[in-house]
Formats: sequence, structure tokens, C-alpha cells
Amino acid sequence: MSSKREREYERRRYEKWQERQTQARARHRRQRVIAGSVVGVLVLGLGIGAAVALTRDDAPPTADATTPPAATPDPGATSRTGNGGVVPDPAAAEGRTWTGELALSQGTVGFELDGAAAPQAVANFVTLAGEGYFDGTTCHRLTTQGIYVLQCGDPTATGTGGPGYSWGPVENAPDDDLYPAGTIAMARQGGNGESMGSQFFLVYEDSQIPSDSAGGYTVFGHITSGMDVLKAIADAGTVEGSETPVDAVTIEGVETQ
Repeated sequence: MSSKREREYERRRYEKWQERQTQARARHRRQRVIAGSVVGVLVLGLGIGAAVALTRDDAPPTADATTPPAATPDPGATSRTGNGGVVPDPAAAEGRTWTGELALSQGTVGFELDGAAAPQAVANFVTLAGEGYFDGTTCHRLTTQGIYVLQCGDPTATGTGGPGYSWGPVENAPDDDLYPAGTIAMARQGGNGESMGSQFFLVYEDSQIPSDSAGGYTVFGHITSGMDVLKAIADAGTVEGSETPVDAVTIEGVETQ
């Protein structure tokens, strides 16, 4: 591809991204200005919708859920214990910004982690990454309607696996329930803010994910490069009748510093 065509391609992608952000913000503003009894009806509807969604295959990002997301387990995948089965000390996040790279089978995704805003989540991720916990694991879940995320971090590739411990509460969740493209956040059980483990999700398109009784989802970082890699994975789609990516997405390694 020529340099001119590359620039034109990137320009179109950037314009589409801006348009999606504008539309998402407009939807959110419309929700805020609805008043009176209509608000009551909508709030009730969202509450019921969230409760149902968390037990369905099109649920928000969940970990160790009673009804796991539809995924085809990798027969070779087994459970792994992380950090000796002990929750990492939040002090390991050092209250600073971390940078790193997530090497996927489809390409590399660069990221930054906010150790000040989400110390427990960052300490957890950095510790597990440092011991190679994520290496060779499969990103088992891709959602392409309603919410737009790639979910990773389960060594069993079933949606029910974890590091042998769980932690909480929720940290640094957005007040408006909007998770912009590029967000990195923790998955958890619906209604259980103490159920986080090793599963996390990467947002490839602005997503409105309703809070539940436990709050929102812990945002602990954002993507700095490689959004095209995620979009390509999403564009390839899922296996019919499931949320399994058509092309297996394997984490080949994670580096942080």
C-alpha cells in the first residue's frame, strides 16, 4: 500500500472513530434529559435488562459466571494458579503509569496502565504478566452487538477460569457507564464486586455497559497502539451461534515496565 493510500485509509478510520464517539455521547445526553415517569420506566427497564443479560450469552464482561459466555473451550487449556494463589499487594502498582505490549497471534497491542487510579487491578495484571500467567492463553469471547469487547485472561478459555483467588471492590469505574474504544477493564461476575481475578476485556468500539448492584467495571488502562489489530479480529466475526472469535486469538506474551 502506498504512503498516500495509507494516509487516506488512516484518515477514514479516524473520521469513523470520531463519528462513533459523537454518536455515543449524543445517546448518553439523550438518556440524561429524559424526565419524570419516563425516567422511572427506563431505569426499571435497564435494571431488568441488566439482570437478564448477566445470565445470558450476550452478557456484559463477566468472570466465573454461573452461566459462562458461549465459547468453545480449548481442549489443551488447563487451570493455572497465579501468584501462588494469593492476591497481589496493591503496592506493587507503585502508584504510577505503566507501559507495555500485549502480543496477540494477530499482532501487537500497546497499552498504558494507571497504577494510581486502579492500584489493585494494575498490581494484579503486572504481577500475573511478569510470571507469564497469560502466555499461551486464548481470548475466549468476542461481543459484536450492544457491547464491543474482546475478553481475555482465562487460562481455561471457558469464561470460568481464574488465578486461584478473587479480589475487589470495583475501582475507577466510569460514572456514565461509557467505556470508550481503547479501554482496558476487568471482567467480573454480575452483581459481585469481589469476584475479579485474571479476566480482562479490551474495548474496540465505544460501549455503554450498565452498572449493576456492584457498580461498574474496573478500568485500569487504555490502548495506545494496535487498535487496528483489535478491529481486524472483530471484523472477522465469531463462530456462528457463539461468541468465539472465528480466528483463534492467542496471547503470545505480555511485557510491562
